[in-house]
Amino acid sequence: MHLVQILLPLNRNDGTPVSDDILRSIKDELSNRFGGWTAYNRTPAEGIWQSAMGQENDQVIMVEVMVDDLDCKWWRLFRERLEKALGQEELVVRAEIIERL
Repeated sequence: MHLVQILLPLNRNDGTPVSDDILRSIKDELSNRFGGWTAYNRTPAEGIWQSAMGQENDQVIMVEVMVDDLDCKWWRLFRERLEKALGQEELVVRAEIIERL
C-alpha cells in the first residue's frame, strides 16, 4: 500500500487565490477514483525557498490518499493537469510505502 501526498498551493504564482471550486473538484476527483482522501487544511503550511527571483513563499494544504497499487503514469499526468489548473511551475506529489497496522 502507498500513501500519496499532494501539496496544494492556496495561491497561484501570480498571487491570486485558488478558487474553492478548483480545490473541491480536485478532492472530488480523488474521492471518485480512490474512494476518499484526507486534507490537512485547518492551518496552511508555509513553504519558503530560493529561486532566481529571490525568496519565494507559498501557503499549502496537504491532501493524501491511500492506494493499493501506485499508478505512476496516472499520478504524473494528474500532477501535470494540476500544475496547469493551479498556475504552478511545479507541484509536489510524493508517495511512500506504508503498512496498515
